[in-house]
Amino acid sequence: MKKLEINNLRRKTVNLQTQALITKETFNHSGSLPLVIKPIVDHIDLPDWLIFNQDFIHKQLLKYGAILFRGFNIDTPAIFEKFGLAICQELFHENGEHPRETVSGKVYTPVFYPADRKLLWHNENSFNHQFPLKIIFGCLQPAQQGGETPIVDSRQIFQLIDSKIRDIFIEKQVMYVRNYGDGLGLNWQTVFQTQNQAEVEKKFSQNAIKFAWKSENRLRTLSICPAVIKHPQTGELSWFNQAQHWHPACLDPITKETLFASFKPEDLPRNCYYGDGTPIEDSIMEEICGVYQQLEVAFPWEKGDVLLLDNILAAHARNAFTGERKLLVAMGEMTNYTRIRY
Repeated sequence: MKKLEINNLRRKTVNLQTQALITKETFNHSGSLPLVIKPIVDHIDLPDWLIFNQDFIHKQLLKYGAILFRGFNIDTPAIFEKFGLAICQELFHENGEHPRETVSGKVYTPVFYPADRKLLWHNENSFNHQFPLKIIFGCLQPAQQGGETPIVDSRQIFQLIDSKIRDIFIEKQVMYVRNYGDGLGLNWQTVFQTQNQAEVEKKFSQNAIKFAWKSENRLRTLSICPAVIKHPQTGELSWFNQAQHWHPACLDPITKETLFASFKPEDLPRNCYYGDGTPIEDSIMEEICGVYQQLEVAFPWEKGDVLLLDNILAAHARNAFTGERKLLVAMGEMTNYTRIRY
């Protein structure tokens, strides 16, 4: 037997032995995301286990879009970061886009959002030219009540959205418009981590962002991104955008009323349109949000949980909560729309 064949046989034997240490089943035996993996024996070092089971995890993630690791006690930032590096060769360095805090290395807190409101479903950074293929959440402390991270299969979203709506978004794409420095939201200096306009303009050129400098050092940006993309490995079509994060129709009534009392539509901190600049109808956004709501899966966090998402195959959200909630976030395998077919 050749040396390569012997090594492959040994590797398969190790994988079979290490996979025997865990159980796997879908959440509530639903057959859909997330796949739940639990240890059969105590004291399994999950990051080390992943090293011997990368092919297994990779195949399961492509199938389900989300994997919940429960019972492995990933309960410190250092262990969580080790888990992330076992999944991704390199973790994403935060770019200032969202108000987060660095916890350890390239591990962060979730984006800040008021605890009494739901943060709607989205695929991470899908409004940017560059985005992660994988996103990882770890639970250090679940909220006293609520605070789940609902997830949705983006392939099913694509399938269930009315075909006429799908076709319009595929043809026109989504235009994201953002205004910085008008007294609400982050200013451009924080987001782009520089005070130099020339440096910012260089980043815009590299990331297909159009821009206009406004009076008093304010800024407006515009970018057009796909609403639907193909997964680079499976070829499956996925509903991949953040229209419901940016469209005013998706805001809660109080926030919407406050914003429109202070800003014209074109001056809102965030807004989105069809890629040709025409408004996306409120009724269309309501229908899309209805599909997300229909398909979302939410589970109560337990201390030590880790949730691994394929960012193209699964969108995530955050429910309102009470009490202190401590989660960790890491992202990896950065790619961009130039590399992804759509």
